[in-house]
Amino acid sequence: MVVVNDVEYLCDEERRLKEDRERKRYWKKWGPYVAERQWATVREDYSENGDAWSHFSHEHSRSRAYRWGEDGIAGVCDTHGQLNIAFSFWNEKDDFLKERLFGLSNPQGNHGESIKECHFHLDNTPSKKFPYQDLIDENARRGRQDREYQLLDTGVFNESKYWDIFIETGKEEDDEEEISFR
Repeated sequence: MVVVNDVEYLCDEERRLKEDRERKRYWKKWGPYVAERQWATVREDYSENGDAWSHFSHEHSRSRAYRWGEDGIAGVCDTHGQLNIAFSFWNEKDDFLKERLFGLSNPQGNHGESIKECHFHLDNTPSKKFPYQDLIDENARRGRQDREYQLLDTGVFNESKYWDIFIETGKEEDDEEEISFR
């Protein structure tokens, strides 16, 4: 914001935030509020012994409903989390759709929980069968003094066979309710 002769000059984003604060427009109703990872968290612990990390694995996340939130790839939702929109992908190798990032729970990883995907909020998915079990087994084998076994260590990128997936979301200037995906 720039003030000249007691007049405020706002950039477009500052103007939208001001409209939202003053409740003239609801620009924050939709946003990137969906977690990348909800499974195996204390919020979703229904184990008898309180061990959230072991009770809810990535494999279970594909068939269990969450009570306190949702997760997904490039997900957006309303501010109350009642309507969630996220993307699913299939690499024609796995026997399931990729709806969330793969990761290890706390006891599976040698340094605790860890996402085992290469994602830079420019997500990519290998075209080969994803090395789920290799990542679990090798990280379980390694001790705390060893470095973590990462996706790049598995060799899935050696032949440069992977997909780049770009998801862009944006809002139209005149309609704060509308979200565009490209």
